[in-house]
Amino acid sequence: MADPSSYRPKPGQIPDSPGVYRFRDEHRRVIYVGKAKNLRQRLGSYFQDVANLHPRTATMVTTAASVEWTVVSTEVEALQLEYSWIKEYDPRFNVKYRDDKSYPSLAVTLNEEYPRVQVMRGPKKKGVRYFGPYGHAWAIRETVDLMLRVFPVRTCSAGVFKRSAQIGRPCLLGYIGKCSAPCVGRVTPEEHRELADDFCDFMAGRTGTYLSRLERQMHEAAEAMEYEKAARLRDDMGALRRAMEKNAVVLADATDADLVAVAEDELEAAVQIFHVRGGRVRGQRGWVTDKVEAVDTAGLVEHALQQLYGEEKGEVVPKEVLVPALPEDAPALSQWLAERRGSNVSLRIPQRGDKKALMETVHRNAQQSLALHKTKRASDLTTRSRALEEIADALDLDGAPLRIECFDISHLQGDDVVASMVVFEDGLARKSEYRRFQIKTFEGQDDVRSMHEVVSRRFRRYLQEKLKTGEWSPEDADDAGAAAGAEDDGRPKRFAYPPQLVVVDGGQPQVAAAKRALEELGIDDVAVCGLAKRLEEVWLPGEDDPVVLPRTSEGLYLLQRIRDEAHRFAIQYQRNKRGKRFTSGPLDEVPGLGESRKQALVKHFGSVKKLRQATIDQICEVPGIGRKTAETVAAALAGAVPAGPAVNTATGEIIEDETPAPAGASSERGTEQ
Repeated sequence: MADPSSYRPKPGQIPDSPGVYRFRDEHRRVIYVGKAKNLRQRLGSYFQDVANLHPRTATMVTTAASVEWTVVSTEVEALQLEYSWIKEYDPRFNVKYRDDKSYPSLAVTLNEEYPRVQVMRGPKKKGVRYFGPYGHAWAIRETVDLMLRVFPVRTCSAGVFKRSAQIGRPCLLGYIGKCSAPCVGRVTPEEHRELADDFCDFMAGRTGTYLSRLERQMHEAAEAMEYEKAARLRDDMGALRRAMEKNAVVLADATDADLVAVAEDELEAAVQIFHVRGGRVRGQRGWVTDKVEAVDTAGLVEHALQQLYGEEKGEVVPKEVLVPALPEDAPALSQWLAERRGSNVSLRIPQRGDKKALMETVHRNAQQSLALHKTKRASDLTTRSRALEEIADALDLDGAPLRIECFDISHLQGDDVVASMVVFEDGLARKSEYRRFQIKTFEGQDDVRSMHEVVSRRFRRYLQEKLKTGEWSPEDADDAGAAAGAEDDGRPKRFAYPPQLVVVDGGQPQVAAAKRALEELGIDDVAVCGLAKRLEEVWLPGEDDPVVLPRTSEGLYLLQRIRDEAHRFAIQYQRNKRGKRFTSGPLDEVPGLGESRKQALVKHFGSVKKLRQATIDQICEVPGIGRKTAETVAAALAGAVPAGPAVNTATGEIIEDETPAPAGASSERGTEQ
């Protein structure tokens, strides 16, 4: 634990201008990011008597070993830079909101030739327009089902769309009038996009104009005695009104606003956001967070707005943002929101009327969300704590294994041998720390040897990270020494943190291999065990008899869950690797030829067969292909053995190779080399 006075900057060294500062720990990892109007005043507040600081702030400054800052010209720049650094470094002492559920949104894929309406979850994609998020996917589907009667936009997947185009017959929705059937050419791409734009306008709250137009068309059709058309328009208006009724009017003045409410206690906070468009609640979402830094309600609101709008631009940022408390830098925050929207944004606290009443409703939702989260977490935390204690007792560990890593080997009859490493912290999966490995030192099936290689590689990387910070200074650092001079940028490292327990999928041989790998590296403070599938026995190094945990043991259940997750992750990687090997083509063997240029070559010539017959000058005609690359491609294809002719099994006819050969990726992205 560091003394803050040991790294306190000298008097007068800190500027009194706006800026962003970073605290780093002894390993040079960034642990806290903050901003200030006046860096000298703000940083000076950290370097006082630790007893006078908030307990969370005191923990942060005693964990830190250095502080640095960056001067900016305005408070808005400081706000943007703070958000960017928090996202980049993921500091452990900054408030980070996490969704309490995966909320679905209604998405319109305007980036496609024929836009598609669908339910989407997860991160937003470029060129897709989103509405929501909503509490339930079924609510979106009910609304879309009503609106497709009026806006028959495509909802099918790419596979269904392509199949219908091939057979020249639309799907069921095309026959019942809930799709305009662009797949068979009933409408042009321009007409279909106009339908999608009308759908988006209606969902965005511009409903009055469209309903008035439908009503006018209905009366015109009735006057012209086109009663069937008039009846259809009447039914269309009814469907749209029913869709609108699903979102009750909450603000009579057709306001576009986001309402943010916070419920908190000493340890945690919950945030609820209601998205109101056209006076109606169009979406809702919620976050929960641990209060790992000393922060009040205004600070929680500021962090929530940064996360909510940090990646957004345009009309997604509303004209009004209503909050329970104004952040300290409210003018700068308002300016930042205005820059993201492209016009003025009002950031204020509602004082009276419908908006204050709705804010109270949002706050009640936040309170319920926090209570539900604490109930679930209390139960889950008790179970996980008991499981970790049982594992510590059974394996005779000094303390509960707060970080557990599990390794598994996967292959298919000795081919495509891979390994996985999964990480559980405090009994919960930490998927960002998962890693996968290709076995390099040998070929064939040998699980014991594979386990030794993978554990060695993982912990050799750990020693490299320690070597960078000076924590480890071996006499013979071999390949780790090459990395010693590398500057640490403060980002979370892939192998920087050692586990308290290594679990391997297997019995005595695999456990012995893992233990031997650790001993060869001089690591003696990491426990090792293995979980055998047959009888779910726990094996320890050097023991002839396994440890048998009761079938009802929470510790055994946690070990099984970790082992099964490692097995799933390894199997997934092995299948992907095998699938890419089966779909690889001769162009995959050409060194330096990327996916884009492979596709350009096949598209230009029509097939690999025709490309093989082309001259070097003809290959050079392809955009992006130089003469040296053309010579390499020609040489690689000349050396490749062409596949045998395809045969139609029904007629015995030989099929000419006129279709592009599949081109799979030649390397696994994210694999530890």
